[in-house]
Formats: sequence, C-alpha cells, structure tokens
Amino acid sequence: MAVYIIAEAGVNHNGKLSLALQLCDAAKKAGANAVKFQTWKTEKIVTQNTTLATYQQENLENKSQSQFEMLKALELSYNDFYEIQKYCNKIDIDFLSTPDEEYSLQFLSLLNLPFIKLGSGEVTNIPYLRKVGALRKDVILSTGMAYLSDVDIAYRTLLKAGATSVSLLHCTTNYPCPMNEVNLRAMQTLKSAFHCRVGYSDHTMGIEVPIAAVTMGAEIIEKHFTLDQNMDGPDHKASLNPIQLKHMITAIRNIEEALGDGIKQPNKSEQEISKVVLKRIVANCHIHKGDIFTEKNLTVKRSSDGIKANLWDTIIGNQALYDFNTDEPIKIK
Repeated sequence: MAVYIIAEAGVNHNGKLSLALQLCDAAKKAGANAVKFQTWKTEKIVTQNTTLATYQQENLENKSQSQFEMLKALELSYNDFYEIQKYCNKIDIDFLSTPDEEYSLQFLSLLNLPFIKLGSGEVTNIPYLRKVGALRKDVILSTGMAYLSDVDIAYRTLLKAGATSVSLLHCTTNYPCPMNEVNLRAMQTLKSAFHCRVGYSDHTMGIEVPIAAVTMGAEIIEKHFTLDQNMDGPDHKASLNPIQLKHMITAIRNIEEALGDGIKQPNKSEQEISKVVLKRIVANCHIHKGDIFTEKNLTVKRSSDGIKANLWDTIIGNQALYDFNTDEPIKIK
C-alpha cells in the first residue's frame, strides 16, 4: 500500500477562506493524498486569559495577545469548511480536518471524512476519545507528549468505543522540532506494540526525517506546509513552502519504488546484464571428449553462455561429453 501523505495546512490560512483554498491547490499540485485543516470553536477549547506558547510568541508579530485572541483570528466557520470540502472534491484531493472539541467533532462527522484525525493533545482525553470511537470511523491519532502507556490506554479506548481502526503517528510536539528530539525509532516501537498502521507527523524544519520514516516503515506521513514562510502566524516558519512540499513527496514516492518487494532476485534489466557480466565456466585449453575436468583445463571468465561459476565444485572431476575449444563455455548435457 502506498504511503498516505497528509499535507497539513493547519491554521496557515490565517483565518481566510481564500488562502485555505489556495492551500488545497498547493497540496494537490505537490502530489499529497490529503490536505488537512483544524476545526474548532475558540470558546470551547481555551480560556480568555491563556497565554501564548513560547513558539507562538516567537513566531507572531503581536506577542501581547492571548491564545484566545490568536485562535479567534484563525478560526474558520463551519460554512467555510463546507466550501473547502466541496473544493477538495472538485480538485480530487482528500479533505481532512482535526476536530479540537466536541461540537466540531459532531460537525465534521457529518462531512463523511475518510478518517478522523486527532492531534496529540487528545491522547489522554478519555471522554473525548470515547465520543470519537462511538462514531465508528477510522481514526488516525498523533502521539506527541505521550508515554507508551498513554498510547495504550488511548488505543484501547478508541477501539472499545467503536472505532473501526486506529492508526498511530509518532510525533514530537515541538515547533520546530530539533533533530535530537525526533526519536524516529519510537514509530517502530508503536508498530511492535500495537500491530497497527503507523506513521510519522513531522515538525522538523527539513524533509529528510519524513523520508527516513518511510524507509523505516511509515505508512502515513503528515507535514505542515504554507504558501509563504514569512507570513504572520504561529506555524508558518516551521512549515514547508509548496516547492519543498513537492520535493518531499517526490522523494517519498521514489523511496517507495526503491524499497521494492524485498525478494532478493535479479530484476529484468539485471538478467540481461548478467549474460555478459557474470562469470561462467569455460575451457582453459582445448579439451577432448572423455577428458576429466580439472582446475588446470577449466577457468572462469565473463561469458554470455555456459554454467555459472558457483557450480565449479560440481563440475570438477566430471568427464567431458564433448570436445571444447579454448574459451568455449562448458556444457554437461
């Protein structure tokens, strides 16, 4: 199965429907399977006086605003999301959005999304996970900030509540994430522990870690992107631009092809090349019918015909059934 690539638009639309639609176009052009947003009602997820996170303060021009004020400015209406989904259907790319609270969960459940994608902040939110599971949909859960025991509880809660499947994304909740905090092998730990579909949600600055994740078995990749990394907003600076997103997706598709089926055998082109490159057993001198093959009258050379050189020990000591001229490939039948 091909890697499912989610282009994470998140809040990089800056609260504008027109930018959201442009992000859909950019994700489609880059070759992503899905473009993902975030859906919330600000009053339902944060108090009026909650301060900004450190990375938000660093990335925003207005550093004195509260989280409430920031999120309210970035909030899209439910009607906007209807329009975004309609546009995604038109350009043939999957529309996803993370519901950040119960009202938005219920709204998004009406849109028949291919998955319910949950952020890392919900890993320990048992009441919410039960509501998600009760919708009887496929779920993708990011697992940043979580111990394996937290993931275990969340995974079992979703399935017990009715989720049809649960895929787990390894993630480090830091924006941007430094390389020494990635811990990519933890994705394989998730695979070993839960035997489910796993992937990686990336917050590093480059594209090499998602590519590496694919080589390590990631079946889902999620990556933030933006139209312009210099725009004002909390996530733009830690996001790929459209060209970088396309480079990442192209590299992942190339890696998928390169990984192959794991069967060690020569491919079609090698079979042709082997005819003139692989060493075969040939006569080292004129050999008469009835002579015994020895290490003196046989040798190994490149030849387009004859017995492979790795059968040398089975040929030595046999009797020649034909005359052979020097360099002529040896035959035993």
